Amino acid sequence: MNDYAFGNKITRLRTEAGLSQKALAERLGVSDKAVSKWENGYAKPEIQTLKKLALFFNTSVDALLETVPENHAPAITKLVITGGPCAGKSTAMSHLQNTFSQMGYTVLFVSESATELITGGVAPWSCPTNLAFQKKLLALQLEKEKIYEAAAREMDCEKVLIVCDRGALDSKAYMYPEEFSLLLDAFDLNEVELRDNYDCVFHLVTAAKGAEAFYTTANNAARTETVEEAAALDDRFIAAWTGHPHFRVIDNANDFKDKMNRLMSEVAAFLGEPEPYEIERKFLIEYPDIRLLESNPKCKKVEIIQTYLVPEKEGDELRIRQRGENGHYIYFKTLKRKVNELKRVEIEHRLSKEEYLALLMQADTSRRQIRKNRYCLSYKNQYFEIDVYPFWDDKAICEIELKSEEEPVHFPPMLKIIKEVTEDEAYKNASLSKID
Repeated sequence: MNDYAFGNKITRLRTEAGLSQKALAERLGVSDKAVSKWENGYAKPEIQTLKKLALFFNTSVDALLETVPENHAPAITKLVITGGPCAGKSTAMSHLQNTFSQMGYTVLFVSESATELITGGVAPWSCPTNLAFQKKLLALQLEKEKIYEAAAREMDCEKVLIVCDRGALDSKAYMYPEEFSLLLDAFDLNEVELRDNYDCVFHLVTAAKGAEAFYTTANNAARTETVEEAAALDDRFIAAWTGHPHFRVIDNANDFKDKMNRLMSEVAAFLGEPEPYEIERKFLIEYPDIRLLESNPKCKKVEIIQTYLVPEKEGDELRIRQRGENGHYIYFKTLKRKVNELKRVEIEHRLSKEEYLALLMQADTSRRQIRKNRYCLSYKNQYFEIDVYPFWDDKAICEIELKSEEEPVHFPPMLKIIKEVTEDEAYKNASLSKID
């Protein structure tokens, strides 16, 4: 989750000094976009810039980094509801409002920006190029999210759920890779930052896949796709979001009511309502064909460094993790507590880079760091995580989180299963990290 407390502090100090974001950026030798990211909780400055900030505001680095939130600041979760055309997103919004308002959340909705532009006359076919349209779309999306996040921070409530009807990365499904790269450059962003800025992403599968009789374009003026086009676009949305640490696909396996119930259950499980259970199965597999994985549009490679900390309670597992690609990373702290062989309570918090580096000093010295390449693979609406370790050249680990203990696993044919190791301590990361 974003560090809104730090962002609020920088905003307050800058405002009290009578400076604009651009003016502060000029004094620090950074871009005004960088200052905007700090104030919106998306990022924190590097240590040298923190020192400049502290000196400029006549305070200390420690004081700037204090994470005690303001008394009125609520806990904010930002999620995305995405999916192919005619997937049920509008109905999902109503269900989310009713379900989570009753759980004590203030629920805010960021409307679908593409529909807003297209119905207003700004469309890919009315702009000079698709890239020109996508720039306008991303600018609107980011600004709307910024406004909603700022409003959420000022609310007098305990917890806020910001629901985005599509997220910023949905644009990737409509663009060639070269166009998407130009789009990121135009906003001084990278894909990891854009994708993982959301706490969780839920994809509703289009009715064109498994519920064709209910597919229609009549209820959305911006929808023009045929059944075949809708199914292909649905696949591109899944490919775009694959790689997010909390990505779930909700299919049309049963009726629409069941689809909505499963979505509510998935969101509740992520929020820890009533308790953050994780149902996971783990399999030892033959070393996968890396080239085949990397050529799959629904597969995304993620680099992970995992460090174990000394837990406060015996039996708990406490770790921090660096996760990303191509020099762009996000950071997490995770506590896992075992309930039974398949079910665990998992509590995860997003960290700033500075918090992550500080926690490295609390590493459990009886364990080594675990470095691995994780291949996130979407297959038949299930989300597989294939971990390839540098110390194995003949095997790897495949994990999948399930909705229930009875849910069957549909393995991709490219994976060759050796055996299930869910209950085998020898294949857990915590065991692999032990220094003999």
